Amino acid sequence: MQEEKYEELQLVRSHLLHWELSTSEINVFYCSAHSLSSYRVLLLNTLSCPIYSEEKLQGKCILYKSTIEEVAWLNRSNIIFAGQDKWSLDPRVDLVTKGQLEYSLRIQKVDVYDEGSYTCSIQTKQKPKTSHVYLIVQVPASIYKVSEDVIVNEGSNVTLSCLASGRPDPIITWRLAAGWEEFLDIIGIMRNQAGRYECKASNDVATPDVKYVNVVVNYPPTIQKIQSSETPVGRVGMLQCDANAVPKPEFEWYRDEKSINIQMLGTTTILVFSNVSEEDYGNYTCVATNRLGIQNASVFLYSECTQYTAAATHRNSQTQREGSVSSFKLVSMSIK
Repeated sequence: MQEEKYEELQLVRSHLLHWELSTSEINVFYCSAHSLSSYRVLLLNTLSCPIYSEEKLQGKCILYKSTIEEVAWLNRSNIIFAGQDKWSLDPRVDLVTKGQLEYSLRIQKVDVYDEGSYTCSIQTKQKPKTSHVYLIVQVPASIYKVSEDVIVNEGSNVTLSCLASGRPDPIITWRLAAGWEEFLDIIGIMRNQAGRYECKASNDVATPDVKYVNVVVNYPPTIQKIQSSETPVGRVGMLQCDANAVPKPEFEWYRDEKSINIQMLGTTTILVFSNVSEEDYGNYTCVATNRLGIQNASVFLYSECTQYTAAATHRNSQTQREGSVSSFKLVSMSIK
């Protein structure tokens, strides 16, 4: 047996698999296949016909190489090349030769439709031999449909969908919730679950595709803070009321069931007394409302000479849903 020799096949712009066939004798063949993580060399004898699987990124170029006397390349049962004669009408496919004993099949801009089995048929002085390689085309993950921004009332059920394509099949992940599914279900959504949700589709072929869905959760007002300060006669006095709500709350101040003009600062309302008199001291009620409900709280404007049980209270706070009828009464506090 003469000394065998074979050389490595270089796939054009490829990093996934290299495939080579070479010979120094009529009936002895070698095939080497290697990727980033592995490498192996197999002997092809007259009784075996190995099949290899090869992965390639869509849009790249694939190159299959063989070194023989006569060669034919086939895709499934369709002849691509018979020797130097091209049978395929696809302009992306050509034959790269090196000397008289090497014929390499090259496919430019690989597409998913190129996936499948390729056969190299070898003509020797005895009888033809064949070897097969299976091309797997990889496609980066791409999100083609995602839920639009969502506005819901607190306590509602929410389903966010994120559909993506790719080869291999992409994995769908959501940033603000656990789970690995294409659909994210939130049962009884709460206000602290509002925000920007990130859908990420990845399959390790290219940079993951990312889309976003904004989720707004509506909820009735909640008075977070009501504040007063000791204010002598003749000084400027202020009563402050802070409330959280979506949509933003509207505020009203009442004293003895009479409405008072107020200053609004977003989710904060301030009742200002420019020149406090004895008649100004007493109980005031802050009322915060939106279309989902209402809440009120009371607070005292007081002087240093006035002692009271508490400076503020959230008594008789009420929360109603949209369309309901609500009422409130002023809560007086005992002054000693």
